[in-house]
Amino acid sequence: MELDEAFGLVGEFGRSQKRLTAFLVLLQVYVACQSMLIVLVGAVPEYHIDEGEIPTSTKELARHVRFADNFTSIATEWYLIKHEAYKVSLASSLYFAGLLIGNIFFGPLSDKLGRKPVYISGLFFDVIFGYVTAFSPSYEIFAVSRFIVGIMNGGMSLVSFVLTQEYVGKSFWALTGSLTNLTFAVGIAVYALLGYSIREWRFLAFVSNSPGLFFFLLSFMLPESPRWLYSQGSTAEAEDVLQYIARGNGKESLTIKLKPCAGTMKKDDSAPGVLYLVKEPVLRWRTVILMYIWYVCSLVYYGLTFNAGELGGNLYLNVALYGLIEVPAFPLCMFFIEKSWSGRRKTTASFLIFAGFACIFNMFLPENTGLFFSPTLLALSGKLTVSAAFNIVYIYTSELYPTVVRNAGLGVCSMACRFGGILAPFVPSMVDQLEENTSSFKKTSFW
Repeated sequence: MELDEAFGLVGEFGRSQKRLTAFLVLLQVYVACQSMLIVLVGAVPEYHIDEGEIPTSTKELARHVRFADNFTSIATEWYLIKHEAYKVSLASSLYFAGLLIGNIFFGPLSDKLGRKPVYISGLFFDVIFGYVTAFSPSYEIFAVSRFIVGIMNGGMSLVSFVLTQEYVGKSFWALTGSLTNLTFAVGIAVYALLGYSIREWRFLAFVSNSPGLFFFLLSFMLPESPRWLYSQGSTAEAEDVLQYIARGNGKESLTIKLKPCAGTMKKDDSAPGVLYLVKEPVLRWRTVILMYIWYVCSLVYYGLTFNAGELGGNLYLNVALYGLIEVPAFPLCMFFIEKSWSGRRKTTASFLIFAGFACIFNMFLPENTGLFFSPTLLALSGKLTVSAAFNIVYIYTSELYPTVVRNAGLGVCSMACRFGGILAPFVPSMVDQLEENTSSFKKTSFW
């Protein structure tokens, strides 16, 4: 029988698959804490510099600066303010540069070596260097550790996302993909709660990283992807995994016998990889368009998220709101993408248009416009709609690539996505500059 027919027999989303996907979906809480770490760990509290000439060296800053708030960060420990303030954004950009490299290498590597070993290896080093971050004796070691964490976190989370898709039947790909992104959003709120409870940045980094150790130890119980095994010609191993899933679904007596995969590679053949995406005309143009969409989604998504610290009010509440505002996006996605009159393509385009208008209008709104037209509300609306688009494009991309190059395709698109993430930490400063340039326009606006 064919593989999809076998999934129909063992169950496309039975008890066994629910346990496997629940484990990988919950992993996104850990991924979110690592991704958002710099928002609180790099927060700059209000401070006062003694009157006189502004200090130009770190030692002089240490003698003349007084921080007001009751939390610590890398900014308060290493005095990353004034001429040193760029280092906070630089550390965040290094993390996203690491994600870029991780997406480039981990996707094709898992297509060649398998999903499970690449995923476990990435998670192991992710946890190790996460602890290095927490105990960094200097900014330089902190920045390097964030770069390496980005490599491991980006590659590992990409492969884990593919695993959630390949454990279940195709009709449930949209559900598992949405649950993954939903849990990431909840993870942002969890991180905000941790930050509110733990005001010392090293302890916060330590606690945020520790769940990764739990997930690493339990990951050894995960089976390899049956779809990857089947695509590699390991039919017997794929049958064993399907039998394991069937037993977990309460179908012990079921016997699975798969036909040899028509697209199986010989052992001497090289994996299709990224070059296959370039050589095939349909995949080439599809990849170019998807790369741009991923880039835009990432730039807007992380740009708005990192801007949470620039909003007025409570920092921890703002970060939590920027996570929780995404939650309604996922029921909306599930409703629209399954309708014949909307589907993946139209829904993605519509959400991106709404997000764009929300961001554009936000630039020209005065600050005291009331509740319903406030810049904060528009920013949250933009975050909601771009999150919905981001969620759909994850699902859509995984469906547009065949199994043998799915990770390579996702890796290339995620690579473009990370360019947006690299620029995102500098968005708040660019927004401030734009606000200064449009201040005169606001005074004469008709709002």
